[in-house]
This record gives sequence, C-alpha cells and structure tokens, in this order.
Amino acid sequence: MDLAPVTPTTSFSTLFNFRDVGGVPGDDGRTVRRGRLYRSDSPHRLDDADREAFRTLGVRTVIDLRRPSEVHRDGRVPDHPGLVYQHIHPEHALWEEAAYVEELGLARYLADRYRDLAETGAAGLVAAIEVIADAEAAPVLVHCVAGKDRTGVVCALTLSLLGVADERIATDYALSAEASARFSAWIATTLPEGTPVPAPFLACPAEAIQIFLAELRERHGSVRRYLTGAGLDPARIEALRAHLLA
Repeated sequence: MDLAPVTPTTSFSTLFNFRDVGGVPGDDGRTVRRGRLYRSDSPHRLDDADREAFRTLGVRTVIDLRRPSEVHRDGRVPDHPGLVYQHIHPEHALWEEAAYVEELGLARYLADRYRDLAETGAAGLVAAIEVIADAEAAPVLVHCVAGKDRTGVVCALTLSLLGVADERIATDYALSAEASARFSAWIATTLPEGTPVPAPFLACPAEAIQIFLAELRERHGSVRRYLTGAGLDPARIEALRAHLLA
C-alpha cells in the first residue's frame, strides 16, 4: 500500500497544521474527495493575506472543537460573508489531570486520552460528524488548538466510516508532528517567557491513533457501532459516504 502523505492544498503563514483530508483510498476502490474536508490548528491567528487565501478555498463551515475557555482566550476564526461557525465542544478532562509517565510511552498516553475523549465527549464527536456529513455544509474545516488530538480523533472516525485503512489514517495523523515542531518554534519566538509545551501536547506517533481505533473496535465492535450507539443516525453515515467518496 502506498502511504505517501497527502500534500497540503494551501500554505499559510499563521496556520501550522492545515491540510486537506481527501485524496486517500476508501471503500470499494473509491477515493475520499479533495476540497470537502480540511483540518488545522486554530485559525484565529489568520492575518490579512492568510484570510484571503482561506476565502479562496470556499470553506462554508468551520467546526471549532476547543473548550469554551480556549475560545474566550484566543478568539475564533475571522468572519466573512457566507461562513458558518459551529462551536462544538466534546466534553473531556484536562490532560493535566492525567500526568504523563515516561515509562508509559507517548503512544499509550495519547491513546488513553483519546479513549477518554471518546467516552466523555461522544455527543460532541457525533455532532461534529453530523456537520461533516451534510453536503450543504462543505467544504468544512475542523480544528482545535493544535489540530492534532481532538481534530485527529474526529478525522480518524470520519475516515474510518469512509473505509480508509488504519495505516492511512495513522499516516495523516502523524503529519502533525512536523506542524507541531513549527508551532513550538512559533511559540518560543512569540512567547519567549512562556512555559515550555509538554512533550505529549506536541507528539503524534502514528501508533497512538492506531491503538485508539483498535481498542475502540474491541469495546464497541466497530467505529460505526460506537458512533450509532452514541446517537449518530445511520442515514447520516450514508450521506457522509455519498458526498465524501468519489
């Protein structure tokens, strides 16, 4: 299987983890459509030039997965005519409440955080996927703060529903490693007196999302069963597949 990473569609100077989720193989030899679903870190930083580049993508809907406190602290994506902003917060514990133990390893630690998110934030994850499933909402941008964890889980669940292999999902997830390095460098330059970002907040080993998906299936039987059990209408899954699979 060719697992070459998908090249980001547009480059931004104020976004570090923006990319198109499409272009990868899904069910029945079909391909996930490009230009329908994007993922990124928080777009509140968009400057004038980046705002214009963002508008040219034609994004209709932005799904913001951040906590209310994070939205209040940093602000939201700049508004422009025709843009619909959806703040959907999947309930989850603060990571600081589960201290990272080096012996555990980053992949295991992250997979455990994603498991917790899936357990406490199921309603929010379903709500985000319901928006993504709406063809009229596309193109959609889904984001959190760094665009790797909450965003990574939503994209992993979405791609799994489309029949994308776990290895391919993990390849996309791991692309955030380079973005995390750029984001960390930006923080060091912009906030030199700030507290260094803990390693788990920047890491995204491919194994983490693979562990998460495998264990989710062990608990629920499949990603589809997990989501329908959490309230996702099966008709929404078919709508998702209809407009996101070529």
